[in-house]
Amino acid sequence: MVEAFNIITEEFLASKLLNAVLIIIAAVIVARVVMFIFKSYMEKLTSKTKTTLDDRIVKSVEDPLYFTIIGSGIYIALLGLPEIRGYVLLLDRGFMGLLILIGMVFSWRLVHEILDWYSQEAAPKTKIGVSEILPTLKRLLSLVVVIIGLVMLLDNFGVQVTPLIASLGIAGLAVALAFQDTLANFFAGIYITADRPVKLSDYVKLDSGDEGYVDKIGWRSTHIRTLANNLVIIPNTKLAQSIITNYCSPSKEMGLVIPVSVAYGSDLRKVEEVVVEVSKDVLKNTRGAVIGFEPFVRYGKFADSGIELSAILRVEEYVDKYLVTHEFIKSLHERFEEEGIEIPFPKRSVYIEKMPGGERNE
Repeated sequence: MVEAFNIITEEFLASKLLNAVLIIIAAVIVARVVMFIFKSYMEKLTSKTKTTLDDRIVKSVEDPLYFTIIGSGIYIALLGLPEIRGYVLLLDRGFMGLLILIGMVFSWRLVHEILDWYSQEAAPKTKIGVSEILPTLKRLLSLVVVIIGLVMLLDNFGVQVTPLIASLGIAGLAVALAFQDTLANFFAGIYITADRPVKLSDYVKLDSGDEGYVDKIGWRSTHIRTLANNLVIIPNTKLAQSIITNYCSPSKEMGLVIPVSVAYGSDLRKVEEVVVEVSKDVLKNTRGAVIGFEPFVRYGKFADSGIELSAILRVEEYVDKYLVTHEFIKSLHERFEEEGIEIPFPKRSVYIEKMPGGERNE
């Protein structure tokens, strides 16, 4: 009788174990079929759109969906085993923990895919960039996803998370106060890369007098390389509060105004002709000058020593003004000497009046 019972029990257990194995095999087959249909359908759907964001989202969903189906099959298979009946609560928590882990992986991948898409496709079109702080932003958001996932896992396994959350809040406040300046620079860096008052390789001048090429925009500071090849490192908070002159925005080409002065006895029409001729020659033969630009002259005012005027030329970028100004002054000085045009210098005339009685009043 006992032997018969043992045989029946073994057959029952064998059948339950076989059913569990078959369920797992079926889950794997269903997962593969679902993934094949999902990929085929989504590829047709995403191919109709111009953006790659939907392709990235689909890519993020594939693995979590596949393992969710297989995990569900294993969970159902284990529920049918008699040996597991005393551990149903633990099995439920284990299955829920698996789903939380899959959700964490999905969220982590989704965050990375969206940020990559935004920096590569969306940001250039909207002139908003995050490429300079993208690695830091990825780490920060990944940390948030991991912390939320771990809290959910602990809560799922019966650990009291309320004190933990309170402790994290207090610790976060303490860290925020301790790293107040660092966090301020970090968010200022986000503002700079989002609003883009400056970009890499722009030539800028700050209200502090510092000027040069933007060499790096980091999460804490911005590096400006001067013409002397030195680095000026500016905290992002200072840069965000500065008045910035960007010589590369909206374009690198810029007008060049060179002041000139001539004596009062000069023929102003002739002066204008000479200055324009010299300007055209300089623009044609000097590196960095805009050749097709038509230079012109504007008289400014009657100054103490002479008549002031401005020669307006155009250069390809800010630093080209130095060479163009250099060549212009040399050529104009030589031409003025040939034409007999006087360049005045500061002078003061003193008149002496003879007073009655022979005394002089100076």
